[in-house]
Amino acid sequence: MSKAIPNSLFTLRLQFLGFIQRRVNDRAIAEDILQTAYLRALQSTGNLRQHESAVAWFYRILRNSIIDHYRRRATEGAALERWADELKQEQIPNMTLEETTCLCIAGAIETMHPSYSGILREVELEGVTLSHYASAHGITTGNATVRAHRARAALRKQLIECCGTCSTHGCQHCTCIARKAEETA
Repeated sequence: MSKAIPNSLFTLRLQFLGFIQRRVNDRAIAEDILQTAYLRALQSTGNLRQHESAVAWFYRILRNSIIDHYRRRATEGAALERWADELKQEQIPNMTLEETTCLCIAGAIETMHPSYSGILREVELEGVTLSHYASAHGITTGNATVRAHRARAALRKQLIECCGTCSTHGCQHCTCIARKAEETA
């Protein structure tokens, strides 16, 4: 492509901008589409045929750019609608259940071996990574991983002993709630 063709396309900038703006009704978006079209034109100069008008060729690029804009907008709109639907369906957490579960877990952790209760408190409750836990306690990350696995298994066993079968299904109507209430009274 000779230098005359890009120069002729740049001199028609306002005409191209008006063409786009009539189709998108927003000057800022029209500017963005025009800049994208100029980039496409510079990158695909080999597609301009010898007998073809550079202006007609560029209008084809503009039309495709406008179509791409509306396709992107439709895709974004659909994604936003799906996200809004997911937010509507999202359940608000049951704070009573969460507090009760935390009481059960806290009680069970207290009865565990200190190395297990320590890793559970730091990693599971405080959010410390296993690698940070390992370096803070002078053990390897692999050792910390094994310890965390064993601590979770011990916690599971302790919860079954403490809460019975309700630990499997959730502590909504657990007898340990009544026990905890009696202990604190």
